[in-house]
Amino acid sequence: MAKKEIKQVEIIAAIDDMWQLLTDEQRKVVADHLEVRRYKKNQVIYKEGEKPSHLMCLLEGKVKIYRTGVGGRCQIMRVMKSVEYFAYRAYFADESFVTAAAAFEASTICAIPMSLVTRLVEENNKLAMFFIKLLAIDLGVSDERTVNLTQKHIRGRLAESLLFLKETYGLEEDGATISIFLSREDLANLSNMTTSNAIRTLSIFAAEKLIAIDGRKIKLINEDELRKISRIG
Repeated sequence: MAKKEIKQVEIIAAIDDMWQLLTDEQRKVVADHLEVRRYKKNQVIYKEGEKPSHLMCLLEGKVKIYRTGVGGRCQIMRVMKSVEYFAYRAYFADESFVTAAAAFEASTICAIPMSLVTRLVEENNKLAMFFIKLLAIDLGVSDERTVNLTQKHIRGRLAESLLFLKETYGLEEDGATISIFLSREDLANLSNMTTSNAIRTLSIFAAEKLIAIDGRKIKLINEDELRKISRIG
């Protein structure tokens, strides 16, 4: 099946929150420099230690931001949905990437050179405040995730991750199945636990009729109880 080509007007509509802040001249410059990149499932988008060069906006698909720790163990820091911006913080900080990014599934990204973004930020106070707000929101999410991953027990962490995925990606048409189908390894990496602990705890949740499992599909049966488990840690 041929891939659907994304038209520039569709890209502009996707990044409308940023686009509306630009002058007509700035819009023309951005339109001339933006590019569309496509990534296959599990394809790496950028690696730890690489120099950032582009602001990225996820147009279609799902992306994980992760870091490799001691012994090569992966920790998923964030998960991205469309339409969200990423890959810009390190450039503003004059750093290399301290995380990596990869596609959970086939994904399409709009990329804009950070050299251009920086120039526009210097010219446009509204755009500067746009990125300040994005960074502030990301910092708040990061702080909350740090607390959840370090202070909660295994049950609390896994319940938190399931709710986090539901709030990020929503539910299927049945109103209960989370709209992302993660491997057990990815779910463990998101929850800061071993894969065996994730498998065992999922099985316990299923036995307690909190969730139902069908391969990689996870259906939330008792969301209130999961929230209680997440809250008490």
